[in-house]
Amino acid sequence: MTTSGPPRQRAPRVPAEQRRQEILVAAHEVFGGRGFHKASLGEIAERVGITHQGILHHFGSKEQLFVEVLAYRERLDVEGFENHEPPRGPGLLRHLVHTAVVNTGRIGLVQSYVVMSAESVTDGHPAQSSFRDRFAVLRHLIAAALAECVPADRQPADGEVARAASAIIAVMDGLQVQWLLEPDAIEMPATVALVIDSILERWGSDIRSVDELG
Repeated sequence: MTTSGPPRQRAPRVPAEQRRQEILVAAHEVFGGRGFHKASLGEIAERVGITHQGILHHFGSKEQLFVEVLAYRERLDVEGFENHEPPRGPGLLRHLVHTAVVNTGRIGLVQSYVVMSAESVTDGHPAQSSFRDRFAVLRHLIAAALAECVPADRQPADGEVARAASAIIAVMDGLQVQWLLEPDAIEMPATVALVIDSILERWGSDIRSVDELG
């Protein structure tokens, strides 16, 4: 006769929002350490003390959980700012460089982001709308920050600021791919700063993004 052993200890019932937060904290650690494909919902559930199905109840899919983890990570990144919101103007541009610095210490999350963002372009991908919205918000924030840094009499031609914002995002994401493949050859923070500052210099701005590089 076989026995199944003592029943697994379950986490006490807590409000749904608290449980979601617990899952996000655990998923942030697991995705950050293992990357998206190697991370398992079972391990995340084990850390929280719930079942695999419990994760799906709150987030629907592994892909959607990862998208929520990205949003959670971004909230952590701006906790020190007023109202827990991204800074505006020059502060946002410096924050982008600082984000590149921080990303060099969280390879699992960067790897997961690179893979998921690339996969999201395929038809019917569950995270596609989330990534589309994320890029739209980033383009708007970066474009507004760039425009604020340019003298009133040197404002660039229509559409150029929006194109510059798209270029900065493209540089940051493209650098992450190169860095993951050859980390010793790629200096992400310095390269992001170079691109941002080159754009500002082109428009006659004296503002620079390198204050936090140290």
